[in-house]
Parts: sequence; C-alpha cells; structure tokens
Amino acid sequence: MTLPSLFVAHGSPMLALEDNGYTRFLENLGQELPTPEAIAVFSAHWDTPDQSFSVDESHDTMHDFYGFPEEMYELRYPAPGSAKLSQRIGQLFEAGNLPNQPVRGRGLDHGAWVVLQKMYPDANIPVVELSVDSRRSPAEQYAIGAMLTELRRQNVLIVGSGGLVHNLRLIGQSGGEADPWAVEFDDWVTEQLESWKMSELFEYAKKAPHARQAVPSYGSEHFIPLFYAMGAADDDRQAKRLFQDYQYGNLSLNCWMFGS
Repeated sequence: MTLPSLFVAHGSPMLALEDNGYTRFLENLGQELPTPEAIAVFSAHWDTPDQSFSVDESHDTMHDFYGFPEEMYELRYPAPGSAKLSQRIGQLFEAGNLPNQPVRGRGLDHGAWVVLQKMYPDANIPVVELSVDSRRSPAEQYAIGAMLTELRRQNVLIVGSGGLVHNLRLIGQSGGEADPWAVEFDDWVTEQLESWKMSELFEYAKKAPHARQAVPSYGSEHFIPLFYAMGAADDDRQAKRLFQDYQYGNLSLNCWMFGS
C-alpha cells in the first residue's frame, strides 16, 4: 500500500470543537483514505534546530495555547506511539547523514492532535510526531521529507501540519469574504504546486505576492511543513488541492495531497 503525503492546515485550536465545512472535510478525509498502519506528522508547533521525533509508547495531549474555553483544556487525544516507526525514522535520518534526536515524554502538540482528532477520532492509529526547523532553507526542508519517502510504501501516512497563510497579527474577528491578498498568495502557491515548480516555491519569500503578510518573518514555521510533506512524495511529483477556505479574513484552511 502506497499512501500519499498530506499538507493539512490546523487553523485555530478551536477547530477541535467546531463543526464547519473544513472539520467535516477532515472527518471525511480520514474515512476516504486507506487506513494507515501509522502516522508521521511534522508539526509547526515543534520548531527546533535538531531534527527531533517522538519515541513514546503513548502520548500525552499538550494544551499549548492560552485564553480558550475551558472545554479545550479537557480534550484528550491518547494515540499510541510506534517503536517500529520511530526506529525506522531514526535509521532513515542516519542514512541521510542528518543529525537527529529521539525525544521522550513531550506529548502531541495541538498542531498534531487537533487535525488527527478530526481525521481519526478513535485515536487508535500509532503516531510519531516530528519537528520542523524554520531556520533551514526550503530545499533542506524538502530533502528531509524526501528521506522518509519509503514510509509511504509501508502504509505510513506522512502529514505536514501548519498553514499557508498564518499571520495572527492580521486576522479579523468577523466572517465575510477572504482578504484578496491572502487569496492571491494562495493562488500563487497553487500554481507552483500543481506544476511542481520547486525552484519557484523555494524562493516564495521573494517571488510570491504578499509573501510578507502571508508568511511573516516571525511565523514561517507554519508554512514550511508544506516542504516536508512535498519532499515525502519526491518519487511521485503530483499535487492536488483537496480543500481551500478561510477563517477570520485570511487564516487559510487548506489541504494538499502529494503523490498518487
């Protein structure tokens, strides 16, 4: 079984409680995809210069956010870990000469569990969380994802969790139409992804319209999971947008599938 890799926007933590078009899409996506043996998820909320990955037998649920309804802090996603997958990830990083750090006891941050809670609510599929490094170049981030390509052929679902337009300083407080600048940025990304123009995407900060607003200098960690997810499908360079919408004017809710 060869699975695609995914880039999935995790939006606001409130997605965990919401019922809307995007949450229903995620619920359906989990049912439509072949059931994976395990899940490897690169999360925007684990940004470290050392390539890290979890090695826990079971995961605590991190509530790494503030000022939300009390109900949010009562949610749990007790997915098991996978010693087999963690070990293989470490081996693949070693084969790629990538310094790496197995981490025990961290738990799943909301970049991982909010999305997985919608896709796989029973929390019965083993999960390994991986860090991203916003200080690396897009080419390096892509190459790290490519080191894990073989996992897709072993029924492992590889997910990059973040957000293509994610600038909390610019979001609005009401509904209504999406901000034109956010749409223009997403449309530019779409054009490059559908043509797999890596050279253009790697230069998004210089070439994409409104890149500074969409991916602020202090917040690139939400955009870069895209490159890890793309790299994981380097052997099958196909990209398909599965969902696109916005909350709060410009918080992009999108899902991309890579590989066939």
